[in-house]
Amino acid sequence: MEFSEKDTYRTISKASKEVLYKDRGSKFYGYAYPVTNEDTIKEYLETLKKQHHNARHWCYAWQLGVDYSSYRANDDGEPSNSAGMPIYGQIQSFEVTNILVVVVRYFGGTKLGVGGLIQAYKNTAQLALEASKIVKRTIDESFLLSFEYAEMNTVMRLIKEENIRIVRQEMELQCAFEIAVRKKEAERIFDLFKNTYKVTIKKLENS
Repeated sequence: MEFSEKDTYRTISKASKEVLYKDRGSKFYGYAYPVTNEDTIKEYLETLKKQHHNARHWCYAWQLGVDYSSYRANDDGEPSNSAGMPIYGQIQSFEVTNILVVVVRYFGGTKLGVGGLIQAYKNTAQLALEASKIVKRTIDESFLLSFEYAEMNTVMRLIKEENIRIVRQEMELQCAFEIAVRKKEAERIFDLFKNTYKVTIKKLENS
């Protein structure tokens, strides 16, 4: 059984406070939100569009997945790659995932040019991320332990010794525990229970 070595990722624990960046009359409001799916991203964008209904642009970038696998950048009418990608560049710079960063622009009457826009969106995204509490989280593997009630003491002793988190449990004549284990410890813990008499363990694929 293969397990990846990297078992932590960085994200933000809660939404940032609103930040404001100004350049030649244009106002750029920045926000960062913790997200885990595209539905939540749409909800935040809709809320901001209602809140800033007189704004000209709502540009954003997001990154999803504990393996940093999925991302999108949106210029929302600004010149190509002048808004979404500078925002995404800051997400990469801060090495965070499961995050949405939005920059709302009110046009101030003076065109900033592509270079000015890139700088403004980058700076606003940076301010929003600096205003966020960044946390490190562990990537866990989930397993299902099955055993008869008579083996409860053995299983609980191992769980306690290894400081394993129980996600859910069914304790009847035939017991079932769903456990979560840090990815780098997963192979060792799997083998530990696999070699325990009268206990079966299997990896849950949705972990």
